[in-house]
Amino acid sequence: MHDVILRGGWLIDGSGGPRRQADLAVDGDRVAGLGDLSAAAAALDIDVAGKIIAPGFIDAHTHDDSALLRKPEMTAKVSQGVTTVVVGNCGASLAPLLLSAWPPLPLDLLGGEENFRFDSFAAYIEALEETPAATNAAFLIGHTTLRRRAMGEALDRAARDSEIAAMQAEVRQAMQAGATGLSTGLDYATAVASSTEEVLALAEVAGESGGLYVTHMRDYFDKVAESVEEALEIGRRARLPVIFSHHQATGPRNYGKVGETLRRIEAAMARQPVSLDAYPMPPPRRSSSRSAAFRKSASS
Repeated sequence: MHDVILRGGWLIDGSGGPRRQADLAVDGDRVAGLGDLSAAAAALDIDVAGKIIAPGFIDAHTHDDSALLRKPEMTAKVSQGVTTVVVGNCGASLAPLLLSAWPPLPLDLLGGEENFRFDSFAAYIEALEETPAATNAAFLIGHTTLRRRAMGEALDRAARDSEIAAMQAEVRQAMQAGATGLSTGLDYATAVASSTEEVLALAEVAGESGGLYVTHMRDYFDKVAESVEEALEIGRRARLPVIFSHHQATGPRNYGKVGETLRRIEAAMARQPVSLDAYPMPPPRRSSSRSAAFRKSASS
């Protein structure tokens, strides 16, 4: 007797093998049986003939940090088969940061100041454990969040040594609380002034605990190739895997440059762990006004 049996579906198990017709039984949160389960019964028996049975999908690049708390049913994701979300991307994590005014870019991707109420990364994790969301989550700690915490509103400069030390301590605490790595949003005005050495110092701490370096790079425009090299250097020196966020080349005059950057990334894979994600949509015909505003703000 099982909790649930899905009968007669096409099973795609993620192994890379061909799909096959099979029944699948679930007890609690575990797969309890596969194959011909005609002799078994279940409290909930569902005919899924003609449908696909597949493992849950991982949404590798999200800004669902506050949604996990505000909308724990996570309907927008589970209705698409997503069972795990990766949050804290682009240098923006909900913790550790307290705000009393509207957050700057890219922190406002996570909502208004009312969401930034966790003085430690552990406090954020504890809140999620008290009210679990319908999806699993993997957490990144955001570089811009750390800059705002350590430097206040003075984000138009590189961090001082004392501020870097404070951010390193927060990264270490976050990794101990369950974070999986460090993320950056280096072409936003709030982080573009940071130095490579500043980011490296934080990446090294994340690497001590087996963490990742997930980067929204410094430039997706004319200097996209140089930005790829900076990220690869940080990964090599900090000895941790690099993941390029939404890899792209932006603006008409840069179309086609991903051919070069992908070759650089592929070559780097022979000597260090590297991966990337990409937007699941066609490239825009021109750079957005929002991206142009980021660049104007960063250069002024």
